[in-house]
Amino acid sequence: MRARGRAILSARLGRGTLKPVSVTLPPDTDQPLFPGRACRPGSARTGSRVTGCREAGQMPVPLSRKIGQKKQRLAESQHQQIPKERPPSTLGLQQSIYFSSPDEHPGRLGPEFFDQPAVTLARAFLGQVLVRRLADGTELRGRIVETEAYLGPEDEASHSRGGRQTPRNRGMFMKPGTLYVYIIYGMYFCLNVSSQGAGACVLLRALEPLEGLETMRQFRSTLRKSTAGRTLKDRELCSGPSKLCQALAIDKSFDQRDLAQDEAVWLEHGPLESSSPAVVAAARIGIGHAGEWTQKPLRFYVQGSPWVSVVDRVAEQMYQPQQAD
Repeated sequence: MRARGRAILSARLGRGTLKPVSVTLPPDTDQPLFPGRACRPGSARTGSRVTGCREAGQMPVPLSRKIGQKKQRLAESQHQQIPKERPPSTLGLQQSIYFSSPDEHPGRLGPEFFDQPAVTLARAFLGQVLVRRLADGTELRGRIVETEAYLGPEDEASHSRGGRQTPRNRGMFMKPGTLYVYIIYGMYFCLNVSSQGAGACVLLRALEPLEGLETMRQFRSTLRKSTAGRTLKDRELCSGPSKLCQALAIDKSFDQRDLAQDEAVWLEHGPLESSSPAVVAAARIGIGHAGEWTQKPLRFYVQGSPWVSVVDRVAEQMYQPQQAD
């Protein structure tokens, strides 16, 4: 269309009567023929009949060049967003070794540790560290100093004696490392860990508190029924199966959890010592009406530890203490 010319428009005047109207465009206008459409400099394509959208004297930019410029700007933008790699630190780890997932606990004991016969596992537990992480991230730790082994269907003192399985003791028949938590006297909990052999497990009887003692003391003071108002001594915090459950806030909700994978409770390697502690094998506590199993030496504790729940002087005299594995 020429810059100067006439555009013939038709307007309806009256009824069915058409009257031609002529409009003269201003010379050398840069406005588009249709004002409602926006125009951008250089947006007209080569050979286009509408040239008003290109500034006077400006050559059209080839499409391939515009695409290349856009790719270049995009590449530069992405390059600026890529974070620069930090140089390796020479100061070693700058955060705690205790993290929030099983793979991030370097000292955490895995499934293979629990895959042992009950007696062997009961002895292997001694010296290891039980960890409890609370909902607010607080971690409580205690070194295991006393355990009891329950051998499964043949053991008359076991909840699985005779091979009986119930919803209550199901954890005893699950894979090694599964927690079995049961309630006694209608108010106290006991924590067990399944081992090799269907229905076999290990009862955790006592811990040496290592970390979070004040929190443990608060839990114990809130839940205990006796000695109200008296401040508990450190050795009273975890010196018994129900006491340690109170101190670590462990209840029935922990039943059937996997100690090798759980986020709230797990087991870590105990600190290395120059020599293994002497282990005493004695009769289990509170076992009655179990025949010969009542006196079998299936309770194991660290000799000389002030954190043990019950010391058996007779057993210490009768049996030569063994070295822990």
